[in-house]
Amino acid sequence: MAVLVTGGAGYIGSHAVAALLEKGEQVVVVDNLYQGHRDAVLGGKFYEGDLRDSEFLAKVFQENDIDGVIHFAANSLVGESMKDPGKYYHNNVYGTLCLLEQMQKAGVSRIVFSSTAATYGEPERVPIDEYDRTVPTNAYGETKLSMEKMIRWFDVAHGIKFVSLRYFNAAGAHESGKIGEDHNPESHLVPLVLQVALGQREFISVFGDDYATEDGTCIRDYIHVSDLADAHILALERLRQGGESAIYNLGSGNGYSVKQVIDVSREVTGHPIPAKIEARRAGDPAVLIASSNRARQELGWSPKRDKLEAIVKSAWEWHRVNPNGYKK
Repeated sequence: MAVLVTGGAGYIGSHAVAALLEKGEQVVVVDNLYQGHRDAVLGGKFYEGDLRDSEFLAKVFQENDIDGVIHFAANSLVGESMKDPGKYYHNNVYGTLCLLEQMQKAGVSRIVFSSTAATYGEPERVPIDEYDRTVPTNAYGETKLSMEKMIRWFDVAHGIKFVSLRYFNAAGAHESGKIGEDHNPESHLVPLVLQVALGQREFISVFGDDYATEDGTCIRDYIHVSDLADAHILALERLRQGGESAIYNLGSGNGYSVKQVIDVSREVTGHPIPAKIEARRAGDPAVLIASSNRARQELGWSPKRDKLEAIVKSAWEWHRVNPNGYKK
């Protein structure tokens, strides 16, 4: 029996593939390599193709004895989603519909879904828990919420059990140093800061220093990518053991400001990392921190690398050795 990982050549997907291989699982990876990297896939059986290609996807299910699916494949740039929502609905929502239909035909009844904190929108309270309202403020978050709802209706109609994992700010890299974060364009704070240390940027932009926080900059919950990967495996095990469908937040429960991330990066890299204060970005909440109590209690999940210094250090090891990402 094998685990199908869609988007397994992407940042978080590749770390989940690595973790599955370490557990001795048989892994089948599907990725169209639009955003992913073939070199990020450390093992398993790889298929290059798109979920929206029904003949291709049917072939994957026909050729493999698939036990469960971990679904990462999606576009994920907030800004782009606001400029081209059609692209996000077609790839994210329609792609997921194609996947669910093939799962139904193949009799595969377990899926772990890579969701996002963007489903919540502006938080009602901090920390955010799974019962808080979901009112996304961007098209990306709206498509992820639509995907969650679609999966739930396939559970109601066809018994496809799911775990949806809403995670916060993924960061860091695999402890082996073999895989890490490589996006183009890059939009995440930690790699952007480290690009300054590598001489690839003159400075890091800080969007607003007048928020109602201790140092005036936005606070976010950073979670190590390998801790995220572990959670996906625990979620799959829950489904294998007959667990009911569920939604969980994944975060460290610790909030770090933009200035704190920059300061820690200066310590880790030994580089001054100049910062420039810019105007606020529309739609940036002051504080986003997760309550992960349900995941801890019901999945037995506990982040092992929850200190910011450890997260940044692992990211720096990857970027320092691979300044151009997977492009040698």
